[in-house]
Amino acid sequence: MQACLYCATAPKSNAAYRAQKAAWQIAKETGSLMPPKTILNAPTRLMKDIGYGKGYRYDHEEQDAFSGDDYWPEEMSAQTFYEPSARGFESKIAERIAHWQGLRKEREKG
Repeated sequence: MQACLYCATAPKSNAAYRAQKAAWQIAKETGSLMPPKTILNAPTRLMKDIGYGKGYRYDHEEQDAFSGDDYWPEEMSAQTFYEPSARGFESKIAERIAHWQGLRKEREKG
């Protein structure tokens, strides 16, 4: 009952819905693209030899627990699907995303 009341009275946003629709549209347009080899598991010798998993950086072992790596397919530029509103908890999510973007830019320079 409390969860229902909380959801009913929480600030509303359709940002996640819009993000999902945009992601589905891109998937429809681009088809099934391979993720970068860096993030693919290499359970066999052949997969290791062709570069699967090579250069992977485990976020939890990186400074600030954030590698800043790009996981988009090579044939696709980085996309932004989710754009949080300034209302409710989404404003905190926006701050977190901005923090990660700042870290990524710092690491690209250095």
